[in-house]
Formats: sequence, structure tokens, C-alpha cells
Amino acid sequence: MRVVSGSQKGRSLKPVPGNTTRPTTDKVKEALFNMIGPYFEGGLCLDLFAGSGGLGIEAISRGVDKVIFVDRDRMAIQTIHDNLSSSGFTEQSEVYRNDAERALKAIIKRELVFDYIFLDPPYKKQQLVKLIELIDREALLAEDGTIICEHGSDVHLPEQIGSFVQYKHENYGMISISIYKR
Repeated sequence: MRVVSGSQKGRSLKPVPGNTTRPTTDKVKEALFNMIGPYFEGGLCLDLFAGSGGLGIEAISRGVDKVIFVDRDRMAIQTIHDNLSSSGFTEQSEVYRNDAERALKAIIKRELVFDYIFLDPPYKKQQLVKLIELIDREALLAEDGTIICEHGSDVHLPEQIGSFVQYKHENYGMISISIYKR
């Protein structure tokens, strides 16, 4: 696992120890960022099922101002902190140990609005439609923002969820990327 491009291109990232977290492969990460960027001029990003923090760190490396990382696993949180420290992105991040719905409730209270939201939940327990509906209902995504979902290729997400429309979808073997915009 490494940072694919940007200011920290080539930097190795630690994976979360054990087999509870599935890291996004470099190939899929590169394809994903080519679909939404590939580079950014600022913005606020939410990495909701952050795992090792690879997607959010890649976003900062490519120009996003700040990323909020959320994961409920203690080992994932430690790995995110380690990866942020080694990449020099600690100041551009917030890290929280929480489940997705509680984290979104805290974000709603803070009245935050994101330019990019990464949703990469465990494939066996996906509630992507429910989460996207909540993001829509609570206006957590900027008007021109993007939701990026990584999911199993056996999962078929609707063309439209609330006010969001799926504008890109790609399969990479057992992994699919679905991207939504308003």
C-alpha cells in the first residue's frame, strides 16, 4: 500500500493489522482518483470507513485541504494516526473512533459540509443507500460535491438515491466504484 500520486507520491502506508480491514488496492485507488480528480484545489473530505486512512491520505496528497477520518476499529484508528504522522498530514486531519451513523450525527451537529465523501464500508455489512439518503437529507455534501462508494461488484446501487445521481460506475474484478453527484 502506498500513496499513488501528489505531494507524498510513493510513500508507503501501513495496513491495519489482522484481516478485519480490506485496503483499497493501488490500482483501484488510482482509477478512483482519476474519475474524481485527479488533483484538487482544496476542499473538505470525509473518509467514513477509513481503515488505514489510505483514501483520505491520497486526497490530501492530491490537494484536499482537510480530511475527517472515521473508523470504529481501535487498530484502524492507531494505523490512521501512524500513517498521518509518517506522511506529515496530522495537521490537515481529524480522526475519530466511532461507527458511521454516530459520526454522521456528530457531523450534523457541527454543521459541516463536505466536498468529497468516501464510503468504503465492510462489504458484508453495507448500508450505502441508507447512508447516502442521510447525507442527502442532512445536506452534508456541498452543492457540487461528490460521493465515492467502494463496494463489492455483486452490489448494484440505484441510479438515483435522493437528489444524487450515479454518474460513474466501474468494475475492477470483485470491486466496484460508484460515484454520485447532485
